[in-house]
Amino acid sequence: MDLNCIPQFCIGNTPLREDEYLTELFGCSVLIKEEFNSPIGSSSKDRVAYYMIKEALLNGRLKKGDVVVEASSGNTGIGLATLSRTLGLGCKIFVGLSCSNEKVAFLESLGAEVQRCQNSNGLNDPQSTQSCARRYSESHQNAYYMNQYDNPANLKSHYWTTGPEIWEQSNGEVTHFIAGVGTGGTISGTAKYLKKKNPNVQIYGVEPHGSILSTYLKTGEVVSLAEDYQSIDGIGRSFIPGNLQVEFIDEIIQVTRNKTIKRIFNYKRDTGLMCGFSSGAVLEASIQKILPLVMAGDKVVLLFPDHGTRYMSKFLKEYKKLDYLAEHHNAETV
Repeated sequence: MDLNCIPQFCIGNTPLREDEYLTELFGCSVLIKEEFNSPIGSSSKDRVAYYMIKEALLNGRLKKGDVVVEASSGNTGIGLATLSRTLGLGCKIFVGLSCSNEKVAFLESLGAEVQRCQNSNGLNDPQSTQSCARRYSESHQNAYYMNQYDNPANLKSHYWTTGPEIWEQSNGEVTHFIAGVGTGGTISGTAKYLKKKNPNVQIYGVEPHGSILSTYLKTGEVVSLAEDYQSIDGIGRSFIPGNLQVEFIDEIIQVTRNKTIKRIFNYKRDTGLMCGFSSGAVLEASIQKILPLVMAGDKVVLLFPDHGTRYMSKFLKEYKKLDYLAEHHNAETV
């Protein structure tokens, strides 16, 4: 059993598309790294899933019939479930209560066993997805916990694929890179590569209001979640992941949940693309804080990890009526 049955071209190689709307609006080149075009699980986490399974196989930690175990907000789980099914592995994914119905349904359709947990607050909380995943793997001999938060293969996957792709696709002219911060692997791995190629590339992370990672970047202090913390799927943390390497990140910007959701629907109205939840957070931070300050000749890359169809039930639950939503969007400006 090995990953040779999955062609390497199926991992990464996603488009870097110039966004005409944002480019015209801000007078610089704005490029979208469209990770939702990934062939396996339609998200940036396909890279992570592939590299984590690859290293586990090379290290002899996985064999046919074993169970891949992970704590996930959904997308890493989907990538792992897809690969596990192909490789003859079982798959058990622990998700938080806030995981969207679409993601859970997708996981189950791939044959994964899904268990909901109270939160995703890290290994120090016994009710978290991480603690539940670890306990399960420790109590089942044929189970292997991938632990994307601390597994070095997470960061490596973006250092060896996402970073080089962006550099090559932008002809080495990328000046800013903006991505959500969750496990830390995407932004740290990509930033590490881009900073190696050009130390002047500006790296911006995005997290929800009340998360602790921006404070950690600024002060090195690990604080508690703010009481008014506003969750956004896939980004923001109450603990510091092992894959977060803040030395490669220039700033982490916080955004609110409601403004992010409004931004997603405004962008859909203006461009036709329904981006995912953390993609909307990147979009909100970029429009409000970053793009107004860039120069005319800059090339700004925004990473969109997945598509908004994985969150529609969540979005529409918060905005009960589409006509109410449309009324507010028609009155909104960028």
